[in-house]
Amino acid sequence: MWTLLAWSLNFVLLPLGAFMILLILIQRGKGGGLIGALGGAGGSSPFGSRAGDAFTRLTIYVACIWLFLTMLQVRAIQTTAETRLQEGGQLGSDQ
Repeated sequence: MWTLLAWSLNFVLLPLGAFMILLILIQRGKGGGLIGALGGAGGSSPFGSRAGDAFTRLTIYVACIWLFLTMLQVRAIQTTAETRLQEGGQLGSDQ
């Protein structure tokens, strides 16, 4: 059960991590962020003036979910490794 959970969390965490990276990159920073570096208007947000608040909250929520799922995945991998060692198997082998 824990092995299946660890594998399935990989397929959730990778796109979630990429989404979080994109959220961080489109946020408006003090120096203009990535938008300013690519030649865009440094002080204006492409999604409106109030978009910074929404993106900040969304980024915090996504980061908390990503952190929780990462901790769950670490626990699943540890439990799988402990079970294999107790059964006399080797780590890293496909039994």
